[in-house]
Amino acid sequence: MELTEEQFQRYARHLILDEVGEEGQVRLLSSRVLVVGAGGLGSPLLLYLAAAGVGTLGITDPDRVDLTNLQRQIVHATDRVGTLKVDSARETLAAVNPGVRVETLPSRLGVDNAAALIKDYDIVADGSDNFETRYLLTDLCCRLQKPLVAAALSPFEGQLSIFKPYLGPGHPCYRCLFRDPPPPDLVPRCETAGILGAIAGVLGTLQAVEVLKELLQLGESLDGTLLIYDALRARFHSIRINKDPECPTCGNAAGP
Repeated sequence: MELTEEQFQRYARHLILDEVGEEGQVRLLSSRVLVVGAGGLGSPLLLYLAAAGVGTLGITDPDRVDLTNLQRQIVHATDRVGTLKVDSARETLAAVNPGVRVETLPSRLGVDNAAALIKDYDIVADGSDNFETRYLLTDLCCRLQKPLVAAALSPFEGQLSIFKPYLGPGHPCYRCLFRDPPPPDLVPRCETAGILGAIAGVLGTLQAVEVLKELLQLGESLDGTLLIYDALRARFHSIRINKDPECPTCGNAAGP
């Protein structure tokens, strides 16, 4: 694949990086990333992946744009309230970079459709807001051997990690950290707990950085590490995640 003159200009700031260059940009243009959720996390994540020239972006989200979303979901606009989020996101991404192919699925991932969708992508980025989807992605990405770049939000904090448990010892999955989902009433959702909108921007942007690093094979991976952002204290800290030999997804109990 050879870059066009337009692409040389568009991605000029990537091309002059020794760590990226023309070879790296071609790799990005040939990559396929599935983003689950076009909300607070998915918005900055999609915008930066499109701007970076990731060739194909898949978006799955069953929801429609609501006025309350716009405080943090920057891929949407006021005049699109009521439209499907995947359609709204596709319109924005086309304006940012018309050279990126956007594939949309306006439905929630479930056991009946997730595996067939995930298998066609190189990396899965989880921007969902529910534990059912998180655990489903954990199980399927392990089985299909797809890197899972996962983030989560709370009112003034966020968490981020990469999971590649199929690589074996030293590579945990989400269930190694959180074996089972918490009771539904224990973790309040955004509409009841609230959130400082820019928190989503910080974590979604960091998520985009980790996806790009993974695609370009740059730097140190968050595989096996949970990065935690505390906005009120203006601090980042990280904790090591140990692989659980009894993990039902990736441990000895999971079987072949």
